[in-house]
Amino acid sequence: MAMTDPIADMLTRIRNANVAKHDTVEIPASRMKVALTKILREEGYIKHYKIVKAQPKGKKRAAAAAAPKKTAAKRSERQGLIRIYLKFGPNQEKVINGLRRVSRPGLRRYVHCEHIPEVRGGLGIAILSTPKGVVTGQQARQERVGGELLAMVW
Repeated sequence: MAMTDPIADMLTRIRNANVAKHDTVEIPASRMKVALTKILREEGYIKHYKIVKAQPKGKKRAAAAAAPKKTAAKRSERQGLIRIYLKFGPNQEKVINGLRRVSRPGLRRYVHCEHIPEVRGGLGIAILSTPKGVVTGQQARQERVGGELLAMVW
């Protein structure tokens, strides 16, 4: 079954790993997810991340052999993974207290540059997809561009 909202899946995996106090979490890679992860790194919510390339495929089977069904695990091997190293405080307190997906496939949320929300009174960040790329709410205000409000992190 196809996943309808990969960004929500990414945020949920990070949220679950954070609550369970895991050091790392692996997510199937895409350009949008890499851009979101880069913003989380720049803003100090995660230690760092690594993009694990897909494994090279073995020799092709003979044409007469039946092709196996493509499973999600095989697709993610070819797709590559993002390995995110989570960040915790000195007494194992969480750096990421909340992640929320705002715009979703069933209800897209677009905002003008003047109406970009402040998250938790300026203590969090809003992440937007704009014509100038995936940026934080503060960068979007400075560049005077609006776009799709993807997520909020605090």
